Amino acid sequence: MSRLVVVTGGTRGIGAAIASRFRSLGDTVLAPGSAECDVTDEDAVAAYFAAAGPVDVLVNNAGISSSAPAARTTSDDWHRQLEVNATGAFFCTRAVLPGMRERDRGRIVTVASTASHVGYRYTAAYTASKHAALGLVRAVAAELAGTGVTANAVCPAFVRTDMTASSVARIQERTGRSTDDAEAALAAAAPLGRLLEPSEVAFAVAFLAAPEAAAINGQTLVLDGGGIQS
Repeated sequence: MSRLVVVTGGTRGIGAAIASRFRSLGDTVLAPGSAECDVTDEDAVAAYFAAAGPVDVLVNNAGISSSAPAARTTSDDWHRQLEVNATGAFFCTRAVLPGMRERDRGRIVTVASTASHVGYRYTAAYTASKHAALGLVRAVAAELAGTGVTANAVCPAFVRTDMTASSVARIQERTGRSTDDAEAALAAAAPLGRLLEPSEVAFAVAFLAAPEAAAINGQTLVLDGGGIQS
């Protein structure tokens, strides 16, 4: 049976790979970018999901990142990352929960980060926002326990996306390293020793969203090669 899947931030990178994965499974997929559904706008989110219809799978993928020492992190940067990465996931989750509870079926999967579990230098706003997103998943999962609806998270290390390319560029700018050396520095942050591919994250999301995953709730699937024990 085809499901209605919504993947926020679904126009590129991880989101596009997730959308493609679900389409290959025969699902109907909506993959809005920020222009179509600004996850930080409470009213816009409510209107988008009201128009979408009964959502079977929500993937909270929309996210942003930037880096700076905590002492030089601006209040605007702090608030923006919390709004997109955490509050956006809350608005979207809240929008689909009543329908999922009424039908007693549904999957909510949030694309978080290894930064949901540990702190990394120069990422105070990003790390805080991803910790908040994971906390949301766990709290919602506790409310859903014993129902046909689940909430889980996928926590990847660095993924080969435009966002990571920006991180590589910042490393180059600050250190003078080559592109390969800057990328290797990011890859070395996880035991995996390489960047993840978007398709690998998409596989993990689809796994948690599968009908057969009904017993998995409130869990984090860490994609880093074995460094973080969730």
